[in-house]
Formats: sequence, C-alpha cells, structure tokens
Amino acid sequence: MKTVCLGGGPAGLYFAISLKLRQPDTEVVVIERNRADDTFGWGVVLSDETLDNLARNDAKSAEAIREHFAYWDDIAVVKDGTRITSTGHGFCGIGRKKMLLLLQDRARELGVDLRFETEVEDIDALRRDYDLVVAADGVNSRTRTRFEDAFKPEIDTRACKFIWLGTHAKFDDAFTFIFEKTEHGWIWAHAYQFDDDTATFIVECSEETWRSAGFDKMDQDQTIAVCEAIFAKDLDGNALISNMKHLRGSAWLNFNRVLCEKWHFDNVVLLGDASATAHFSIGSGTKLALESAIALAELVSTKPTLEDAFTTYQEDRRLDVLRLQSAARNSTEWFEDVERYLDLDPVQFNYSLLTRSQRISHENLRLRDAKWLREAEEWFQAQAGANGVHRAPMFAPFQLRDMRLANRVVVSPMAQYKAVDGCPTDWHFSHYAERAKGGAGLVYVEMTCVSPEGRITPGCPGLYAPEHEAAWKRLVDFVHAETEAKLCMQIGHAGRKGATQLGWEEMDAPLEDGGWPLLSASAIPWSDRNATPKAMDRADMDMVRDQFVAATEMAARAGFDMVELHAAHGYLISSFISPISNIREDEYGGSLENRLRYPLEVFRAMRAVWPEGKPMSVRISATDWVGDRGIEGEEAVDIAAAFRDAGVDIVDVSAGQTSVEAKPVYGRMFQTPFSDRIRNERGIPTMAVGNIYEPDHVNSILMAGRADLVALARPHLADPYWTLHAAAALGDNETAWPLPYLPGRDQMQRLAERGEGLGIRV
Repeated sequence: MKTVCLGGGPAGLYFAISLKLRQPDTEVVVIERNRADDTFGWGVVLSDETLDNLARNDAKSAEAIREHFAYWDDIAVVKDGTRITSTGHGFCGIGRKKMLLLLQDRARELGVDLRFETEVEDIDALRRDYDLVVAADGVNSRTRTRFEDAFKPEIDTRACKFIWLGTHAKFDDAFTFIFEKTEHGWIWAHAYQFDDDTATFIVECSEETWRSAGFDKMDQDQTIAVCEAIFAKDLDGNALISNMKHLRGSAWLNFNRVLCEKWHFDNVVLLGDASATAHFSIGSGTKLALESAIALAELVSTKPTLEDAFTTYQEDRRLDVLRLQSAARNSTEWFEDVERYLDLDPVQFNYSLLTRSQRISHENLRLRDAKWLREAEEWFQAQAGANGVHRAPMFAPFQLRDMRLANRVVVSPMAQYKAVDGCPTDWHFSHYAERAKGGAGLVYVEMTCVSPEGRITPGCPGLYAPEHEAAWKRLVDFVHAETEAKLCMQIGHAGRKGATQLGWEEMDAPLEDGGWPLLSASAIPWSDRNATPKAMDRADMDMVRDQFVAATEMAARAGFDMVELHAAHGYLISSFISPISNIREDEYGGSLENRLRYPLEVFRAMRAVWPEGKPMSVRISATDWVGDRGIEGEEAVDIAAAFRDAGVDIVDVSAGQTSVEAKPVYGRMFQTPFSDRIRNERGIPTMAVGNIYEPDHVNSILMAGRADLVALARPHLADPYWTLHAAAALGDNETAWPLPYLPGRDQMQRLAERGEGLGIRV
C-alpha cells in the first residue's frame, strides 16, 4: 500500500512511524512544505499517560523523547503579586523542534521517505498516485478545505487574542499562569519550561484589551517590547523571543476550534488538527494527534478495507476527541471570561483556574495535593463564618437575611402529582419530612399553585384554600421541631402549560377531559396539541397578582422560612419574560424592561407581605435554548439583576423548558455556567441546578465560586438521606443526624473508614 502523509508535524511523522512498524515493506512518504528544522511553536506538553501509550507503540522513539523531557508537578498562579502553588499535577514538556527532529530520525531509520520544502499543488493527483492519503496538514488544512463538502468542518473562531513566544527565563519549578492588570485591561501568560534553557511563554488577552493596548497596530518587535514591559518582574531580565519573524506584521492569533462531521473521503483521511483541535490552555493537541496516529495505523493495517479502517477510526476516536474538546471548550471559555473571576480571593481564583476544564474535580485535587486543598477548604469555611473549621465546602453554613442554613445542599422542588383538589396529602408529608431528616440545609416543596386554574396538573398542590395552609403548616411544624432543615415554598402559576396530564402519564400533554381555561402573556399555545391561552388583560393581571400575594401570606402563616417566585420553565411569569411566548405590543411586551414589568410587579407585591427577616428567591430560565430569538447571555444577567434590585436575595438559576423548539445542550452540571456568570459578573448570590449528582460536583461548584447553594433533584428522589450519606462517605462527623438514627450513622462511618462503598461516589 503506497501511503503519503501531508504534513511533517507530530501527527504526520508519528503516523508514518506507526505504519512502518506494522508494515515494514510499505512505501510511506511524508511531504512537508517547510524546512526540516523549521518550527512555529515552542514547547509540547504531554502527560505520563500519553508517554506510556507511545512506549507501547514504539519503545525506541518514546525513550528518545523521554530523555529530553522537562518534568514538573506544580502549577503556580501569580496574580496581584500573590503566588499560589499546588502540586501533584504531573506534566512533562519537550521542545517542539527537538521532538520533530527525534521523530524525523526515527522515521528515516524505519525507511520513511521525508520530503521537506515541498508544496502539494495537486491533491487530486496524489489521490490517484497513492493508495492512502493522510492529511495531517494542520489547523488550516488545505486538504480539508479542498474537500470541505465531504468533511463538513465546523470552525469556531474563539474570542481571545494570543501570541506564542519563547523565553530563556526560568519556569522549571512549575507550569505558571501570570495575570497582570494594565491600564488597558488584564493580560495573562501561560509559561512552562520545555528544556534546560527555554520556556514557552504564551501571552493572551481579550480583543478589547488587545485593541486598547494598540497591539493591532504594532509589528512583532513592538509587541514583544510591550509584553516584556508588562511581564518584566516575571521574566527577570530575560527577553521574549519570536520564531515567527518570517511573518510580516503581527503574529497574534485567534484560536480556531475545528471539528469535522466526517474524517475521511474516498482514500483521504484527516489526522490531528486537520480533523479536530484542542485549545492550548489544556495542552492536549499533540496528545490527540499522537494517539489518533497510533489508532489509524493499527486500523489500516488490520481492517480488510480502507473504508472499514476509516469508519472504525472515526467511531473509536471521536468520543475521546469530543470529551477532550469539551474540556478544552470549558477551559477556553474560562479564559475568555476570566475578568469576571479576577476579583475573587486568590485562593478561590486559583481553585477556579485549576478546575476550569472540569477534568480536575474536588476529590481529584485532594489526591494531587491534600495539604493545599485542606487549606483552601479551611479558607472557604472561614469566609462562611466558621473559623478554624476543616470541612468540605458543601458543609459550610450560609446566611440569607435572618435564615441560617446548616449547609449548602438544597433539595430541589420536584413535582409529586399526588395532591387532591390542590391539598397536599400524607404522601407530601412523608416525602418532605424524609428529605428534611436527610441532612440537606434547605428543602424546597414543589411548585405550589395560586389558584385551581393555575395548577399544572390535577395532582399539583396549591395555596389558595384554608385546608392547604393547614396541611403545609403541619409539615413545617414537624420539620422545624425534628430537623435543622429550612423549608422553602415555591409559588407559581402554570399559565399556558396548565391543564396537563400527570408527570408519569405524558408530560406537558393536555388533559383528555376535565381541563380548565388558561392564561398567558400572549395567546400562544404551548404546542399544537395544547389549548390556546387567553392573553392576559389588566384585570387578569390584577387578579393573578393578588392570588400570588394571598399565597405568600398563607406561606408566612404556615411558617415557611423562605418563598420563591417561579419565573422559569415556561409557566405564567416566565411567559412574560421570554420573547418566545411574549409578543405583546403594549407596555408589557417588546423590550426586556417591558417584559419584566409584570413579573417584577408580582414579586414586589409578594415581598411587601413577606416577613422582612425572611429571604425570597426567584427561579429563572437563563436561556430558552433557541438561539438569539430567545433569552440568552447578557439578558439572563440583566433579568437576575432586575430581581435583585427588587429585593430578591438569591437567584435560582435554571434553564430552558420555555419552548418546544428548545435544543438544550445536556451534560454534567450543564446549567452551572449560567449561575456562574450571574454570580460573578454582577455579584448576585445564586443557586446552581441541573444534572448535579455527586458530592464532588457540589464541592467543586461551591469552592470555585460558581454558586452559593447547590440544588439536587433526582439524587434526592433516589436517596432522601443523600446529604447524610455524603457526609459519611467524606468522613465528615459534624453533620447532625436525627437522634434515633445515630446507630446507623456510626455503622456507616465505620464502613466508610474501612473503604467500603456507601452508594455515594466521592
């Protein structure tokens, strides 16, 4: 099989080596447009895991590479003159040029034909001359462009500007992140040693800062001079060096995230950055390329046809690539939004940076550097008023007005569909009492409706009749007498999503009979199957506002510690906020200010009758998941700020469920970024929700400052005692258990000390 590799970078060279090892007699040619010793990067970072993979594939080249590695365990973060170092991270680096020369030597030794300073003018001719064409021609792949219709690339140009430089300054003790505030904005550097004399030094900033500093008008020499001045104390008198002097003008770049729908066409297959890229901030682009090269060489050597090999190659590698790209996206976005975190305390800022990609979790940090994490946990407890205490962040107290929570774990509101004529039953008493005994600091009751017509389903509870108030008070009195938990009443009106079937029947589907009239911001049905609601007039607004007030007064008399206005998920209040459901042309429609007019009116009326010392929250949908036609980004922050200004104490940040057109992006902790943005851009206390199910998730979110409280739903359905079990699994002996259950606590703690599984993953 005649094979040609387009591109003499790590991907192309290592594929050629790997194929020759498997097929010594095959003809393999590598074509590279640049000279053999040209390189336009500086260092390459690999993990120990990747080195082990290389050693299994080709021990000789792996050993040659290993001999030239610089190793470090530490990550240092320098900001405002403060340097914080954590250890146990296990990186190794090598000069890109040195690595290429070693791979070239090994390729020649195996009989690979290396052709440098050679341009490929006619890719179609190569396709005819060779059986296999491996396009490893980089992020700007000409091959991918030539067959764009077949590969269907998605190229996302990211926001920040960066320039890849080198220096003889020493960073041999740690991978170092440096943040410097200038008169033009924040500028930061990613620095790491890759040989005895040289370090990579990537300078990055927002485009706004880049333009304000005048970098867009500077040549490379001028840029380097300014960067040397900014990072003078970190460079210790050493210069910054460019290896892009052949370029005219600026060497600043924007990172392009590349992912192709298909990685092969006919006898052409994409490899490395040509098919998928990973942002330099997680240092895994070369890892992807080398491991994909091994996989591709193995498959083309063992599968009966190239088509079989290519199909399996994409199937096998795509998941790993997507996982790494997801982590890289998280990391990229963290740096793009870094200015929202720069006012955090250095301890929390450092933690946020270390966990930015979500590949490193709270307990993973404990394995890496237990001493550093212990100090960070003690800092977090001190910020919560628990000085001298060492406990995980989830067990820190939290104060809202006069309400003090024992910990940061929240039982989310979860509809039970078991009410009778709006009245909660023994099911509700049992359900909520168990979860209150389960250790969570705050327990929500499900959305409770302000009128019979405001119910979602016939099984939804209400606060509009004396018997409702009495039933809820019975629960509140029990919880306050027997547990440390606080109770929150979530008050809402279903709007256009009302008169639907029970949750275990068909969600959001209309009742077959026994329905009731619906109200909404506009006369738009939830779906083609649901009834068309009446667009509310002023009389309707007054009536419903007064119903919310009456329900709030009932919640106060019942003794609830907190109330929440449900302004999310497409229900009535949400229908005013979202432009998808609000097409009014009066003072309640159009601009965000107008769309918020009625929701804020309702909230202020509720706040006026709710006790001053008790907190109030609001649940919002921070995105409609329908692109720029709906709520997203900055509008969500403005919505939260408007409620904060009206007296909200904490924003319960959810997302979606406002339109049948929504296309949500699911994943672990997938809604937490919305909470993060609101909290850190406007300083508004937030609650994170959405696919959070492990203590590790809770602690990571809190410690990084992405939320103040963390709500879990399904885990509490499966395990009412989730918080107590998490405490035992984490070795926390301070969490209060109900007195009759102490023998169970003791046994669980003994089992945890012996390392026996408790059903809670930490």
